[in-house]
Amino acid sequence: MQALRAQRRRIYLMRHGSVTYFDETGKPFLPETVALNPAGQAQADAAGRAFREAGVRFDRVITSALPRTVETAERVLAASGQQIAPEAWPELHEIRGGRLAAIPKDELRRAFTGAFEGAVDEGQRFLGGESVGEMMDRVHPAVARLRAQDDWDSVLLVLHGGVNCAILSLALSGQRLFLGGLAQAAGCINALDVGEDPHDWVVRFVNYVPPGPLQPEARATTMEQLFEQYRKAR
Repeated sequence: MQALRAQRRRIYLMRHGSVTYFDETGKPFLPETVALNPAGQAQADAAGRAFREAGVRFDRVITSALPRTVETAERVLAASGQQIAPEAWPELHEIRGGRLAAIPKDELRRAFTGAFEGAVDEGQRFLGGESVGEMMDRVHPAVARLRAQDDWDSVLLVLHGGVNCAILSLALSGQRLFLGGLAQAAGCINALDVGEDPHDWVVRFVNYVPPGPLQPEARATTMEQLFEQYRKAR
């Protein structure tokens, strides 16, 4: 009889809370500097309370180093009653966009939404910047490095919508694939279990949002909403 495999470890994968990327006229803020807006702060606090109520304790907490992920992680830790210094892994930075002003008007919608529709071609670029394949080139090795480290049983990753899709796509397919249609609401939580074998992934749940888990009003994607905000300026 085959021996039971070692117990899997748990990755809690969050998207940062809501931020404001454009002003009221549609002019973009520098995405590397934006902080959580009041809604995002409430989402992070709600996630922290959910972890506390479930008795979840983290061994490590990892962010992308961007302010919106660091602030989310700090608020989650405060609300869950845990004192852990978040680690910064810059290779888990969100997929990088290019200059919005350089994108022709008739290509704008595709530039905003193309990287998050169906099984995405690796050459698809996000807002004229980094391609999906280039993002996976840095995200996948970071995930492998984390899995190779044996100093944690439960880890919290506070990252971004695109990066989370890359990780979830790898877990669901077991291969280099990007599934763009995996919704990642602001402040959402995903849970993934990993075993010793690189292909041993179990996706427990996806896109759980503590303030409103049934998401009755959600219809548009994040990038569709951002495209509509930016159109005001074009």
